[in-house]
Amino acid sequence: MTEQHSHRFERGTDGPKVIVVGVDGSDSSLRAAAYAAGLARRQRALLAVVYVQPVLAAGAALGGPVTGTTDEIAEDLVAQIRDAAERLKGIFEVRWEFHTFRGDPYNGLVTAADELKADAVVVGASEQAGHRIVGSVAVRLVKAGRWPVTVVP
Repeated sequence: MTEQHSHRFERGTDGPKVIVVGVDGSDSSLRAAAYAAGLARRQRALLAVVYVQPVLAAGAALGGPVTGTTDEIAEDLVAQIRDAAERLKGIFEVRWEFHTFRGDPYNGLVTAADELKADAVVVGASEQAGHRIVGSVAVRLVKAGRWPVTVVP
């Protein structure tokens, strides 16, 4: 009797192979990126750096200046990450990709983690006082219970 094994995606069996880190330019998100890069290096995992561009109501955007601003933030983040990767080249080798998604940070990171088949998600702790009441992106990701989540202060 032969046993058939299904070939389906299995998370967390040998350590993370894909680590998603959310960045938005804040100090805590940049610390999260540094932590995730170290984890990716040690695990020989792919580091997927994700920036979620906010989508505002048409009235708030007033024809596009906000979109231009978020595109500039994304470009600046890519430049910062490339600079850091160049400085560390030859010392630490980390495979990384940069992805942008549109939407609110929570749903954008969930979409990214699903599409990229993340084994782990790393985010910075919220720097906004109101999140203690409503719940931060990090808390919502932990409550989703779909991936191990590391919150970097």
